[in-house]
Amino acid sequence: MAFQCQRDCYMKEFVTSVVSCCPAELKQEVNGRKETLKGFNVLLQDTILFPEGGGQPDDHGLIGKVPVLRVTRQGPDAVHFVTSPVEVGQEVRVTVDWKRRFDHMQQHSGQHLITALADAMFGYKTTSWDLGRHRSTIELDTPSVKATQLQELEEAVNEKIRSGIPVSVQLLDLSDPTVEKVRSRGLPDDHAGPIRIVDMEGIDANMCCGTHVTNLSHLQVIKLLGTEKGKKNKTNLIFLTGNRVLKYAEKSYSTERSLVSLLKTGPDEHVEAVEKIQKSVKLLQKSNLSLLRDMAVLIAQDFKNNPHRGNFFSFHKKEGDNEFMNIIANEINTEETLVFLTVGEEKGAGLFLLAGPSGQVTELGPRILELLQGKGAGKNGRFQGKANSLAHREEVEAFLRQRCKHHSSEEE
Repeated sequence: MAFQCQRDCYMKEFVTSVVSCCPAELKQEVNGRKETLKGFNVLLQDTILFPEGGGQPDDHGLIGKVPVLRVTRQGPDAVHFVTSPVEVGQEVRVTVDWKRRFDHMQQHSGQHLITALADAMFGYKTTSWDLGRHRSTIELDTPSVKATQLQELEEAVNEKIRSGIPVSVQLLDLSDPTVEKVRSRGLPDDHAGPIRIVDMEGIDANMCCGTHVTNLSHLQVIKLLGTEKGKKNKTNLIFLTGNRVLKYAEKSYSTERSLVSLLKTGPDEHVEAVEKIQKSVKLLQKSNLSLLRDMAVLIAQDFKNNPHRGNFFSFHKKEGDNEFMNIIANEINTEETLVFLTVGEEKGAGLFLLAGPSGQVTELGPRILELLQGKGAGKNGRFQGKANSLAHREEVEAFLRQRCKHHSSEEE
């Protein structure tokens, strides 16, 4: 069957009745973690909430005042997942999240238009597409798309939008000979009911279950952002349609104004200004590394020249890296001296190095990791890694100093 959302994609509210409401679970990802939500699966006599399919995500909305978190298709039925039960048999008002719905309509119709013209102009077939949260992607069956072709395609699709070409939907029986003449990637195994054909007058007729605009002028504009290398010798074409283009322009302008303030130059000079900054940063980094190396040697020599130096050396510096610490350790005779070095924020994350007699380092390394809440490994008299917190650095130093004294007493 065709749902009300497929018969009238612009309907925002709809009154229908509840057929069933059964306990169910929804598995979803929240902040990168998989969670299982308990709730109910609701079947309605009809619905204006689109169940995901044809590359298009599902609609969100309300059944009465109950939020619908997911809509899926199971054979001829649209299954609505909600967290609160609704009474079977009662009439309910279903409301669609129109902002989300219209965005999906624009992206989906935009994809049909781009697909049709990419095929007609260059013979590039569409093998799949993805309606993403922020941008959409069409997979074209070609290893590459030239920049000139991309420009020609963008001009052509926007010319069709300006022409205000109507988009109509037909419901046909599977046996209708017209079905064989339309573009299709096949029907799902559990398809039931009539075949739905989306027809862009004079451009494309395509078998599709999704929601679409009724006129290409409703797409407003299409922006082709570029291409990326796809799978198996294919190309991914990235695009925005309608309101997404306006948001993209607004965000780009906001970024441009921020860069004007930061770089003290006009927009046309931003690239040149950033290139100059990058060159300056590279020179400063190179100079800074040279100074750190010289400093590391001087720090080690200062320790070696101290007649009261003992058999333990500890040093911390906010600025530095693994090379800085290893230079110090290399300059000191670690066969006789235990060296504990750290770089980074005093109470925050950083790097550490423990160097010295192999037996001591192997024994003490794991304890250092525990105190610094870090990760690391060691061999040949060196144990180094990352510290999640240097807050206990003084405790580590005291512990190592005590172990060195104990070791010296045992040798005497």
